[in-house]
Amino acid sequence: MNDSEARRDFLKRMGAGGLAASVAGCALPSEKVGFTRPFSRQPLLAPRIDKNNIITEVVGHRPYRAKGFVVRREAMGQKTLVHNYGHGGGGISLCWGSSTLAVEEVADASTKHAAIIGSGVMGLTTARLLQEAGWKVTLYTKAMPRHTTSHVAGGEWGPYSVHDPDVSSPEFKQQLQRAAEISHSTFAKMVGKDYGIEWKELYSLSKTPRDDNAEFRQFYPFTQQYGPNQHPFPANYCTVSATMLVETSTFLRRLTQDIQLAGGQFVIRNIENKKALLTLNEPVIFNCTGLGSNALFDDKAIIPAKGQLILLPPDAGIDYLTVGGGNTSAPLYMFSRNDYMILGGSFVPGDWSTTPDPEETSRILKESQALFSRMT
Repeated sequence: MNDSEARRDFLKRMGAGGLAASVAGCALPSEKVGFTRPFSRQPLLAPRIDKNNIITEVVGHRPYRAKGFVVRREAMGQKTLVHNYGHGGGGISLCWGSSTLAVEEVADASTKHAAIIGSGVMGLTTARLLQEAGWKVTLYTKAMPRHTTSHVAGGEWGPYSVHDPDVSSPEFKQQLQRAAEISHSTFAKMVGKDYGIEWKELYSLSKTPRDDNAEFRQFYPFTQQYGPNQHPFPANYCTVSATMLVETSTFLRRLTQDIQLAGGQFVIRNIENKKALLTLNEPVIFNCTGLGSNALFDDKAIIPAKGQLILLPPDAGIDYLTVGGGNTSAPLYMFSRNDYMILGGSFVPGDWSTTPDPEETSRILKESQALFSRMT
């Protein structure tokens, strides 16, 4: 099996969450069709996509575990260690839920003083939930939140590539559903400019009708599906849903401020091994290092899944999101946020490289342009 075939097989088997049905577009409608948006009175305009408009290109590594993320308590010498890592592409989406599960692990603690290792979205939400429960927290991190993988996440609420359903246990699948329920409910209560969260129309494109029994379907309200020649995109089927979009730069910045205002501290320190953890003063330690758990806790089951994003200037006229319609296994997507318009569509498991691939940039641009070519 060559690399391309292995990648297709990997994507086919993994749990793709809210994006599962949106991989790959297909035949172009024979003519333009009349289309009325189900949730908006505004016209459905085509985004301006041009290589000359690129602000920058970024790479992020999703911390993927085939068996799913880890939330587990264990003893480490005289300290209590709680793991909260390995969420694949679902970190932003699952953060409040997974961190709630992690905090529940120490509900019986007598001393409420915790060290949190890592300042990505799991570290930040764990810190806030602990503070709300009366804990004192210190975050030890080698970089502040704006330098983490969480900061370059697209931000659509959809737990993507969180696990391989053929490998993960029934117990994990139940845990995943509970984390999703908690997180979706929490985000829905936070919608607004303060935290950079808003409702958007999501257009998911697919070759076949979407499976109504797919994972997380219940979290996409007001869903409507359109068949061939009933919508303006070059795909057989188009499913429109209401979804939440998290502007990650705003969200992480506000969480950081909230933690500091509540007395939390950030300490720049690279924790290189378990021995270093034992030197910390705090009796309870939360491991929120994501991909860093590969080295720090020797978890070789966690691997990077490289994603590449193209950032364009924001466009207030584009008030919707799209997923699907590309020509590869990884879902093409366009997320229109207030800070950037984001184009993505790559998922490369096992790739540790941190530089953008020019060929991948060219592909994403061309496929995105083709996706909107029949719109005004």
